[in-house]
Amino acid sequence: MTQAGTCCGFLCRKKKAEQTMEDRKIPVHVAIIMDGNGRWAKKRGMPRTFGHSQGAKTVEQILEDADELGIRYLTVYAFSTENWARPAAEVKALMNLLRRYMKTALVKCTKNNVRVRVIGDKSRLAPDLQEAIAALEQETASNTGIGFQIAINYGGRDEIVRAVRRACEKGLLSDPDAIDGDILDSCLDTAGIPDPDLLIRTCGEQRISNFLLWQLAYSELYFTDKAWPDFDRKELEKAIDAYNHRERRYGGLL
Repeated sequence: MTQAGTCCGFLCRKKKAEQTMEDRKIPVHVAIIMDGNGRWAKKRGMPRTFGHSQGAKTVEQILEDADELGIRYLTVYAFSTENWARPAAEVKALMNLLRRYMKTALVKCTKNNVRVRVIGDKSRLAPDLQEAIAALEQETASNTGIGFQIAINYGGRDEIVRAVRRACEKGLLSDPDAIDGDILDSCLDTAGIPDPDLLIRTCGEQRISNFLLWQLAYSELYFTDKAWPDFDRKELEKAIDAYNHRERRYGGLL
């Protein structure tokens, strides 16, 4: 084959790949259960905390990748209401990791036009962490780029209970006949954010573990054996490709 023919073949393949990327239907909202940090570290003879540190770096990269791919909302499960039952040393390390992340995120998310919201019951967190979260949310509230939700001390059942309490406090449940899904939606931690189109869980587990129970009603679920620290843009694109092969019926017929 001539050099011109080789170049032409390369350009045609590149153009075809670009067209494939452009033809993808990108989910508006992707939620991720970031599983496997501890197992990833143990496999390498390292402490679980090392895995969590590597996982935090993956979060930063995937947020950037998601933004570049055109995803408008990304929600990650950082610390559940059940995670308090882990060894005290690991919980302390996770809280310190979150503290460091809030500081670095304040600079990066402001620079990259990312809007941050922390969901979950923040009242149980240390005062300094609550202050760091409030500062991050306030500083990024007017940003117009990707919406980044971080679930900390979050549980789906707990969120629903708190939403009902919030609705009662607002007097929205005084008339039983007027109660509907919109009322509960407006009182959830994710109020104003569209439900996830796609849920990704890493490290081979196939359950939702009390994450976004209300919001995931019609989400597509994607499970991968990759541990979270090994999850990258290629894996995210594979999940999006799988999403593109699903038929979303929402309980109806096509």
